[in-house]
Amino acid sequence: MKFNPTKYKLMNVADGRLFEDRGWTLADPESKTASLVRAVYENKQFTPREDLPGLYRYAEWLPIKRILKKSCAPVTYHSKGLGKHLGLDNLYITFSGYNPKIGAKFQTCSFKETEAFSVCARMDKKEDRILVVQSAGNTARAFAQVCSDNNIPIVICIPLDSQHDLWFQKKLNSCVKLIAAPHGCDYYDAIRLGEKLCEDRRYMAEGGAKNVARRDGMGTTILSAVEAIGHIPDAYFQAVGSGTGAIAAWENNLRLIEDGRFGSNKMKIFVAQNKPFTLMYDTWKAHQRALVDLDPEVGRRAAEVILAKVLSNRKPPFSLAGGLFDTLEDSKGDVFLASNDDIIYWILQFRNLEGYDILPAPACAVKALAQAVEEGRVKKDDVVMLNITGGGTLSAMAKGYNLKEPDLVLSPDLPADEIIAKVDALF
Repeated sequence: MKFNPTKYKLMNVADGRLFEDRGWTLADPESKTASLVRAVYENKQFTPREDLPGLYRYAEWLPIKRILKKSCAPVTYHSKGLGKHLGLDNLYITFSGYNPKIGAKFQTCSFKETEAFSVCARMDKKEDRILVVQSAGNTARAFAQVCSDNNIPIVICIPLDSQHDLWFQKKLNSCVKLIAAPHGCDYYDAIRLGEKLCEDRRYMAEGGAKNVARRDGMGTTILSAVEAIGHIPDAYFQAVGSGTGAIAAWENNLRLIEDGRFGSNKMKIFVAQNKPFTLMYDTWKAHQRALVDLDPEVGRRAAEVILAKVLSNRKPPFSLAGGLFDTLEDSKGDVFLASNDDIIYWILQFRNLEGYDILPAPACAVKALAQAVEEGRVKKDDVVMLNITGGGTLSAMAKGYNLKEPDLVLSPDLPADEIIAKVDALF
């Protein structure tokens, strides 16, 4: 499909400096402090594109060069069941998963597809480097599917204990390679593997939260909500591992205020973690920018215990300018906790009330919403957006699925040159 690349510049959030994107810029080379960069689009008005498919209806606010196959946009609807249960008149659920009855057809059942379709569309067709992505599960599944469908070479690094999340409805294209850190390792170890691999110039780090395409892809959830509601919500709820999705929602909130047609309010951004992995909760409650100390072994054990494994990032973009600390501070938001028992309870309740299953991570967000209502943090007539970041696996997997076996299992403690040599041999 013919597509003219979206026009935008990059802005250093810390000092406001505007500069050109060199194609895959992840940070301002002139920055004197740790800071995210943000896309500043030429089109200041929120303009959904009826002529483009799936996620790309929001192309005017995505930093992309092309259109990829098989994308799907998040779906927002006015909740009846959960809203009534919680006593909320204006609860809107934005769902990114698999539920064809409401028009949601995410193949991998996770909103991580919004990231993958944006990030990969930011890549030039002529790019000869191999993309490297690190993941605790859902991101890996999304990038694997998108790259397989669009023939984009990629190396995905995961902890082996997350292998069960690598299910697909059909066999993947050989352009997708899966590298696993051994049993007992966590997401942080997968990050280490990818960082060592990217010491070779033939490999290209996706960038995580630093990649404007990842954040703006995730930010399509709030665009979907505003399209359905007609204005900016009063409150926003989401579970977080890194906090990138919440940052993305805040950034699009600011763009919508600049547009001027959807209100001038900043949503209160409420996020949730799965205890006992409480790194960002503990840091926020101490009201400090720098992350609290977390012993690596304590972090690993906590990551092993929680049901929502994807919420176990030990290296989140919390402290840097434009990160989650700034998001919570500017929006007057807060962080909640959900136990494993809470997750199971709200998975079951949500299915009864809304008619479809959700993943453990968004169940944390539902629990946070319920607690906020109970504490009077959200009022009966507030317009609330609940970001349900994945679900519908029971329906999707009922069609049959294949598990992707790792192409290699490598210790993150290996020297970089050894990791690079072993991965090179796969291509």
